[in-house]
Amino acid sequence: MEPRIAYPQVAPGAYAAMRGLEDYVRESGLEPQLLELVRTRVSQINRCAYCLDMHTKDALIGGEDAQRLFALSAWQETPFYTERERAALVYAEAVTRIEGGVDDELYARLGAHFSERQIVDLTLAIVAINGWNRLAVSMRTVPGSYRPKPAK
Repeated sequence: MEPRIAYPQVAPGAYAAMRGLEDYVRESGLEPQLLELVRTRVSQINRCAYCLDMHTKDALIGGEDAQRLFALSAWQETPFYTERERAALVYAEAVTRIEGGVDDELYARLGAHFSERQIVDLTLAIVAINGWNRLAVSMRTVPGSYRPKPAK
């Protein structure tokens, strides 16, 4: 696979704007482990190999259990995730596959585990990873090149 465009260099302002959204999400107070699960699941749906490589590496460095990552594409059929994580994952799938919208039952399920502010922040996290996925897939960002920062 050959990359098409090095978008951070070609459009540094746009890249900085995306990084700004990502920085906001990272500082939102949502659990880093939850965010990595959501990012990984959305990247699976969007078939973004680069982002899957990145977020599984980051999740493992952040202490995520490998079994939970291996089973993430079938999360509904496993006992490995909390009810809060399940609510976030089903919401992430609905927002990513927005055709049907987010129905009231799903929104109520989400509201049982997240405050209004957390719902906004989670939605922004989903928006951000969908944007990154679309950039990486369209520009053919080569998977395997991502090097995570060591855990603090």
